[in-house]
Amino acid sequence: MDDEDELWQRARRDDGAAFAALFDLHHARVYRRALALLGDVHDADDIAAAAFFELWRKRRSVPLVSGSVLPWLLVTTVNLSRNSRRGTARYRALLRDIPHPLSVAGPDAEQLETSRRLTEALGRLAPVDAALFVLTVLEELPVAAAAQTVGLKAANARVRLHRARTRLRVELHDLNPDVRPIVEGSPS
Repeated sequence: MDDEDELWQRARRDDGAAFAALFDLHHARVYRRALALLGDVHDADDIAAAAFFELWRKRRSVPLVSGSVLPWLLVTTVNLSRNSRRGTARYRALLRDIPHPLSVAGPDAEQLETSRRLTEALGRLAPVDAALFVLTVLEELPVAAAAQTVGLKAANARVRLHRARTRLRVELHDLNPDVRPIVEGSPS
């Protein structure tokens, strides 16, 4: 593991080749851990990539544990996997809670249609507005944090988020006609 210590010291000094060698050394273990936690090869790929991205981003402060960065990578992989599962659960809950009429095609077809419609509606929003909606509604970030992420002041973000929600409510109203859409400027 002396070689890993040397690689890590070089990587901490922005040596991309040394970091690539660490990636090659530990990627399979990190990927296997993510796959075991998530059960999906695509999600595991994403989480493994994110763990190494975090390692690179925090390279100046990540210590070696028993001469290796692997323990830090594995803990990060577990945390990222948990966050991913929570985000997926919130997204599914949002889709489940969006009002929709009963369909003879069954709940799977309904959920797919609702998901498709929500995705299309988000695509018609301005990118900043869609990002605000995703960050606050799906990822449950506070508006101030979401605003900072997209480069807005919190007050401006609140206004844009209100308008985005109103537009989505109007666009998706036909999924459940019993819910009256709230149109900006009208009494609620």
